Amino acid sequence: MSKRIAIFGAGAAGSYLGAFLTRERYDITLIDMWGEHVEAMRANGLRASGSQGDFTVPVNAMHLSDAMQIQGKFDIAFLAMKSYDTEWSAHFLKRLLAPDGVVVDSQNCMNDQLIASIVGHGREVGCVMSGITVALWEPGHVTRGGQPGHTVFRVGELHGKITPRVEEIAEMLSCIDGTKATENIWGERWSKLTTNSSGNPVGAMTDLGSYGVASNSDARRIQINICKESCQVALAQNYDVEPIRGIAAETYARSDDGEVYEEIDAKFQPGPPGGTDWKSSMGQDVLKGRHTEVEFMNGYISAQGRASGVPTPINDAIVRVVSEIDTGQRKPSPDNIAAVLRMAGMA
Repeated sequence: MSKRIAIFGAGAAGSYLGAFLTRERYDITLIDMWGEHVEAMRANGLRASGSQGDFTVPVNAMHLSDAMQIQGKFDIAFLAMKSYDTEWSAHFLKRLLAPDGVVVDSQNCMNDQLIASIVGHGREVGCVMSGITVALWEPGHVTRGGQPGHTVFRVGELHGKITPRVEEIAEMLSCIDGTKATENIWGERWSKLTTNSSGNPVGAMTDLGSYGVASNSDARRIQINICKESCQVALAQNYDVEPIRGIAAETYARSDDGEVYEEIDAKFQPGPPGGTDWKSSMGQDVLKGRHTEVEFMNGYISAQGRASGVPTPINDAIVRVVSEIDTGQRKPSPDNIAAVLRMAGMA
């Protein structure tokens, strides 16, 4: 009998996983809070479009409010909610999980320890998704802007050993894009956290797409300094951070050196004109009027910096500015670039 698989949180990432895995005939149940999205999937199927083609597949979609009526337990549950929904989601999923089942943390940010503390450390696996670049702009339709053909999914145990279940999950996800089982899930998490923290909030606070951010030298300056601080904190805590945009964490940590800065800045330059000016996931949240994950991205870096005695002025400023956007005290605008630099003492 095939394993029962839940995707808890059918946002952009969860819906993209659900569409491809359902097409491959895995036994998938999508559970989400957005009623219109659930009803659209039930009525018309789930459409996936973008850089990997365009298809629509019938899916088993369920409202969160009906999830406790599910009969039987799930063998694998992908947790794909926003980070601020992690704690209650993990408690909810624990009741739906088979005794030997596993929760796969497919979120952004550093939530593995919290989930493991709730469902059990032997029942949690991390899954970092790198460069998948998806969006859910309308109910029942998810699209991918990022180009396929690279290692997107990095699946690993918290203890670092490669296990059969990690290899099984990685193989399952290979129907979508490149995968690997990793012995360094914590280094992968810090690398992705650094990438997210440098890209997501800058796009969100400026209302610029990826091309617009990359074309602005001060925006790139903010991004590079976010990466610098993140890497300095991670290295102070002895993490083996995986490369970020092909550059070692130790290099980012030395980006105050002019030559090093120029080497890194070359990686943040815009691509050829006419490319996709993609909105970051946090930028999408701001446009939809949803709360952002800035406290769990840049806020986490700042908190760990304080714990390690590493200054994080640029991340502190980012948290302040994006939090003010969350509460309606500030509007997204390119003017926020100068505001962040002033707050960080870099103007």
